[in-house]
Amino acid sequence: MTDFDAQPGRKAPPVLTSTQLEADEAELYAGLRGVAGIVADAQGVLDLLRDVAEFAAQAIPGADGVGVALIDARHTELSIQTWASTAVLVQEIDTIQYDELHEGPCMTCMESGRPAVSGSLGSDSRWPHFGGRVARMQVHSALALPLMIGEVPIGSINAYAKSRDAFAEHAVRLGAQFARTAAVSVYNAQLLANAHERTLRLQRALDSRATIDQAIGIIRSRSGGSADEAFERLTHISQSENVKLHVVAERLVEEAVRRARARHH
Repeated sequence: MTDFDAQPGRKAPPVLTSTQLEADEAELYAGLRGVAGIVADAQGVLDLLRDVAEFAAQAIPGADGVGVALIDARHTELSIQTWASTAVLVQEIDTIQYDELHEGPCMTCMESGRPAVSGSLGSDSRWPHFGGRVARMQVHSALALPLMIGEVPIGSINAYAKSRDAFAEHAVRLGAQFARTAAVSVYNAQLLANAHERTLRLQRALDSRATIDQAIGIIRSRSGGSADEAFERLTHISQSENVKLHVVAERLVEEAVRRARARHH
């Protein structure tokens, strides 16, 4: 039995036929093959989330639309960094959840680390503001699946349906199985994106250092002072003009180049 948070007081949907169960299993494996085949370094994180959302919509029985969200680890409180969705309606729902009300199945499942299911959002006491708002949009069922790396949630997959009681335990089980595989792909994409950003920052730092060294050399050639004296002069200009040090250095180097070209011509 899948461990999940069901809507209090809501009866379980009827059991599906063996034919429908087999068809759902086939859709799950097709979605798993798709998400397992994603090459994380071939696209950005947002593009990868869009692919995961599309494969999740295929893998989760009963879903009319799916969104994928990531937690922003830079904040101490639960905060959503970015998300992707398969439908405009899902984007509208998740915007309400993340940016306006700060309550809903996605927030709950990421806090608990367990799937959260609702078959009648308008009467779900867990999210009194969110549930009623979404029910008025003619969306009545929700299934939120945490993306877990070990015991740590990194985001969630959120499936919505217009019908009531769209997500039985069967759908929760298949969705949870998909989410385990998707979490690995998303996490790897985050690691690669972070490594790429660190590389870019390091390269920018190296480029800035080279420009500053060039500016120090120009000042020394003009003043005959030491490297420390030249650096102090750059720092003084930077502080007095409230401009970053590397920008001051770039201006000085560009000015020296213009003068050299003017003399040459």
